[in-house]
Amino acid sequence: MNTQAEPLAKHTDLSAPSRYTRMAMALHWLIALLIIGNVALGLSADSLPDGWVRPVIDTHKSIGITVLGLALLRIVWRVSHTPPPLPREFPSWEKLAAHAAHFMLYLLMIALPLSGWLHDSAWKDAATHPMRLFDLFTWPRIGYVMNLDPALKETLHDRFGVLHTWLGYALYALLAMHVGGALKHEWIDRKSVLKRMVP
Repeated sequence: MNTQAEPLAKHTDLSAPSRYTRMAMALHWLIALLIIGNVALGLSADSLPDGWVRPVIDTHKSIGITVLGLALLRIVWRVSHTPPPLPREFPSWEKLAAHAAHFMLYLLMIALPLSGWLHDSAWKDAATHPMRLFDLFTWPRIGYVMNLDPALKETLHDRFGVLHTWLGYALYALLAMHVGGALKHEWIDRKSVLKRMVP
């Protein structure tokens, strides 16, 4: 019995993917580049000349909505395609931490642009300043929020703004951990996980 079970276990391990699919790689790096670009836009908006502020903010919003759509697509792809396993040598706590960090990254990739969308929808001038996605077509605000009582809407605008800011800080911290962990495995542990995500 044991002699038959052992080859089967080895075959199962060999059949597991060693790298992410090309679609997963493309989504990963595209979302990463968009997030980095959006962070730069968001942090620089206050220091720009007045004439640049509105175009930069509009681009920031457009990128955020794009990231939201791509993140949802990435989740669908992840659910329908088995990711490569982490190296066996990794301790259980490290595997658990990696899975938790990935879950939180997915959550923030949805929550951060969604909070920004809510913040923008509660803006008092939203009705008279349509949002355009990359200046190509009008993107709808969240109608329920736009139609609230003005006083309540102003309060929600402030609160969604604070939420958006703090979710941004959480994303910065998680991204730093994500990159730091990948580099640790690459340079210190000599068990590369980065190779699974490059063509």
